[in-house]
Amino acid sequence: MGRKMSRTAKVLCDSIYFGEGPRWNNGRLWFSDFYSQAVKSVSLKGDLRDEFKIDDRPSGLGWMPDGSLLVVSMTKRQVLRRTPDGKISVHADLGKIATFHCNDMVVDKSGGAYVGNFGFDLHADLERRGEEAVIKDHPVAKLARISPNGEASVAAEHMHFPNGTVITPDGKTLIIGETLGGCLTAFDIGLDGSLSGRRTFAQTWPRVPDGICLDASGAVWIANALAAECTLYAEGGEVLDTVATSQNAFACMLGGDDGKTLFIMTAPTSLEHEAAAAPKGKVEVAAVETAHAGLP
Repeated sequence: MGRKMSRTAKVLCDSIYFGEGPRWNNGRLWFSDFYSQAVKSVSLKGDLRDEFKIDDRPSGLGWMPDGSLLVVSMTKRQVLRRTPDGKISVHADLGKIATFHCNDMVVDKSGGAYVGNFGFDLHADLERRGEEAVIKDHPVAKLARISPNGEASVAAEHMHFPNGTVITPDGKTLIIGETLGGCLTAFDIGLDGSLSGRRTFAQTWPRVPDGICLDASGAVWIANALAAECTLYAEGGEVLDTVATSQNAFACMLGGDDGKTLFIMTAPTSLEHEAAAAPKGKVEVAAVETAHAGLP
């Protein structure tokens, strides 16, 4: 029997523009706020603070073994590295791989990273052709792999908007949300970080996965970019649980002291000109049954 114990999230903090890339680290949820060009953090007490800014929209986040924080620089199609002393430099350039803005990222135990990208100007196409037409017919994208020393290569091709990504606790499987494919896709991870054995982990359509996170049962939470909800999927596609939010959900992460707090980044829309106009984004939270697992 699936769990399916739907509940409603509570607002932890607001006054952000568009939150993405949430990561639980040392008692705080770190995340990117696109249109303030800032990486921010908040504790379970709701005390929002700016950690640092970059000269672009930040997106995916992840820590390397030495404590450096990797940050996706969206429109420049780069990954930045912020060392523990606060110095920021370009870690990798994805200009030859990404065909539009870069987005989500997962960093593995060695400090290697996988980075997705839009593949095309999604928001312009949505406004021109409409949601249904874009989902049915759109350019595909390549998933990038960045070695610990910053060398970029293509990890997978023909991806339907590669987005939220997780790595299982044993380091052997990568699961990624293909937003415009309406599915979660799994790969085997080689010793050199290469990907093989592509397969469907779960069909999620009509839900579309934006950000995702993994729990200790091996199930995956998805933030459904088309609705005000987060949904938990078992491998094979069974829906185990849902959490309702106050507005559309674009990213999620399990954290808190016991790993059982589901943090959800929400906003009224992802359309650039609307999301950038006013800070209507929120961080919402819900208590769930099963704790975080694996690499975010």
